[in-house]
Formats: sequence, structure tokens, C-alpha cells
Amino acid sequence: MALLAGYAIGDAADVFPGYLTYAEQSATSQSLAAPLAAVASNSAISDMDTAKAVKKSAAKKLVKSFLKTDGLGSHVSVIVADGAGTQLASSKGSTPREPASTLKTLTAFAAATTLDMDSTLDTQVYVTESGSTSAAITLRGNGDMLLGTGASDPDHVNGRAGLTTLAQQAAMALKKKGITKVSLSYDDSLLGTKRTPDDMNPDMISSGNFTPVSSLAVDEGREWGTSEKPSDPDALLSWLPTRTTEPAAEAAQAFATKLKKAGLTVAGTVSSTTLPSSTLESSEDRIASVSSAKLWELLRFTLQQSDNTYAELFGRLVALRTGAQNSPKGATASVLALLKKHGIDTTGLHLSDCSGLSDNSKLTTKALIQVQEKYMDDSTNAAAVEGLGVSGFSGTALERAFTSKVRGLVRLKTGSLTTVTSMTGNVARTKGGMVYFAVIVNKADDMWAAHVAIDSFVSKLANL
Repeated sequence: MALLAGYAIGDAADVFPGYLTYAEQSATSQSLAAPLAAVASNSAISDMDTAKAVKKSAAKKLVKSFLKTDGLGSHVSVIVADGAGTQLASSKGSTPREPASTLKTLTAFAAATTLDMDSTLDTQVYVTESGSTSAAITLRGNGDMLLGTGASDPDHVNGRAGLTTLAQQAAMALKKKGITKVSLSYDDSLLGTKRTPDDMNPDMISSGNFTPVSSLAVDEGREWGTSEKPSDPDALLSWLPTRTTEPAAEAAQAFATKLKKAGLTVAGTVSSTTLPSSTLESSEDRIASVSSAKLWELLRFTLQQSDNTYAELFGRLVALRTGAQNSPKGATASVLALLKKHGIDTTGLHLSDCSGLSDNSKLTTKALIQVQEKYMDDSTNAAAVEGLGVSGFSGTALERAFTSKVRGLVRLKTGSLTTVTSMTGNVARTKGGMVYFAVIVNKADDMWAAHVAIDSFVSKLANL
């Protein structure tokens, strides 16, 4: 726990079972070796006793000093707790505030405790009608919004399943039957008709921050235009292109192009349809399939990228798994229900979305810190733990101004909107043990000052 918060480290070292490992390193499994080396070589760490007590007086003094920061304003909530979950210091921890992307930690917890993290989201091709030389085929999506247009890419999350590979599989299967001409439709029915939370600002799509959830999409519907795509499809983007509002239709059009390149004639226009359950259950009718990255990889991607679309998608998948309404409201209701089931205090919580983009969602730092404690309480949450950014090494933590002495010691999730700056996570103490923390600042007098103050405050937690 003192080395990057307990289970995640034991897991990475292959001491405990779970999703982290040193055994195989690739772009799909970002190495924790560097942060571990930084921690291990930190001469300030003198004791790895995870039960080592934290002085409440020191924690209270640090919180008090933080609250006096110029520009912070009065809409501030903060809690610090020790590794056992005992509250050390707090201010307005039960006051509901707009959380921004720290809300994603709640969605991630619900997903990690509910979904099969080793499963994938498969994109499939079915034959619905067949003649001697022609056939009707349907592209069926099951939630993969990170399809690539090329061959399936085993080294990245974005593009793990490729439309070129899928088209080649389909063309090979059809040609074996003498079929060279097809009509193409697509089935985007998995997530019902409601794809965007009611409170989501439409500007979030045009600004590149969100794509309406879909059962299939290429690169989350990003429209690069003449802009150059990054060479690493998993890179944390500093510039966001606009998003399409019809990701499934555009993915189907891209698939039609790949079918042509694979040697098939695609007749007519690409249309939307819904396959009957009898077809979906027939292995004979399914002629091709490609798989997304595993859900644990997608959840890590969601948290480290602070990916709003996938946060909403995970909420919808949780709703489907738990039998909740197949809608954005069903997603938020299922997340809240799971929080209550696992003992999280949901008093004052109101979820308008699962990503934190809506300015009507409200959380408390008490709930945030309880979720952080739960992250470390059960190995089933390993996927969510790994998704937290590591100070100086990964995710949105790379953008924060932590002191060099806490490099590799903080695991966190950030939140930033026009009137919100927030952060939650855990810190390995240089004196041994660890602390949890949660901070939300709304409507600061000086947002940049508040942003910097949080970084300074969290950096100092390591010295408690």
C-alpha cells in the first residue's frame, strides 16, 4: 500500500492475482516498472509499515492551511483519511458539489464490481439472406466504440478490433460459398434509442469531449479532417477534434469500403436494421467477428484518458447487466444502486450522467473517499485501481504540478470544468503507510489558483 497503494503493487509484482503484471509489457499494458523504481529508490521512504499511524493534528493543520489559500473561495470540500479509512481531517465533506470527472471513479467502481472484466465487446457480421452469388449481411455492434479502420491492432486499446480484419474474414467466408455481391445493413440497437444524458451540453460534442454512446464506432467518432492523427492511437490528446453524431452509421460506411477492398461488390445504400434474437443466437449465421480490448483495459483507458464517452458507455453496460432501464437514467440509477449495495453513503448524491460532464451531477467528498477505500478493499476492483493516474508517469496526473519528491507516490483521478477543479485518490507516505484524499472546489475566486493549490496540497500529503 505504501508503494502505490497496496493491491495494485502486489498485483503488478505478480504476488497477488489480478490484472497488473510485469510479465508482458506493451502499449496495452502501460508499465508500472518506472514508477515502482522511482518509489523504491526514494531514500525518504524509511518504513513500509502500512499500519503506521498518521498524526491527526498534522492532517488538520494541512487542511486548514489549504483552505486559507488565496483564490480558493468558499465552495470547497476536502477529506483526508488514513489507510484504515479513519477520517483524519475534513471540511464540508457531506456537502454536495459538482464533481467534474472525479465522478468517473464511481462509475468505474460500479463497472469493476459488476461486469466481467476479462470479457470483450465483439463486433460481428451476420448473413441474413443468401442466394447463389449474392447475400444480405448485417454488421452488429456490441459496444466497441474504439474500432480501427485498419487491421486489428493487438498493441493498442484504440483499434484493437479492426474493420479491415473483419471485412477480410467476412469476404473469405462468403467467397467460399461463391458469394461475391452483398447488401449491407448495420444493427446499432444494443443501447436503445436514448444515447445522451438529458443534461449533457450539446457543445460537448462539437468541442470534441463527447460522442453519443453507440454499439459501434471508429475512434469514438472523432472527425480528424485535415488534422494529423497522433501516431499512438492510445495517446492522451491535448487537442480534441469534433465528434460525429452518427458514429454507428459512419462505422458501417467505413466497413462497406473495406468490404469492397476485400473483393466484394456492395450494392445499394447502407441501412439500419435490428436483428432478431434467433439470428443473434445462430452461430451458423455469424460469419465474422473481431474483439475489443478486454473490459479491464477499456476501464483503465477510460480513467487515464478521462474518457467521457466510455464512462457513459460503462454506465450503460452496467445498466444492461443489472436489468435497469436501457437509458442514461437507467445507467445513473444502476450506479447509485450499486454504491448503496456496497455501503457507500449516497446522501446528497445526484447523478445526471456517468462521466461528470453535466453540471447538474452532485457528489460529496465523503462518497469519493469511501469509493477510494473500496477500491483497495477487494481485488475485484483491481481494474479501477490500475486506471488511476500515477504522479509523474501516467494519465491526467502527467498534467499536474506535483513536487518531484512525490513522483510515483500518488494515484489519482482529476476533474476539471469551467467552474470545477477536483481530485481524489491515495498517496503513499514517505514515513510509511498511506492516506486517502478527496477535494472538490466549485466556483473558485481564481480557478487557476485553486488548481495549483490542490496540487500543492496533495504533494504535502506524502509527508504526513
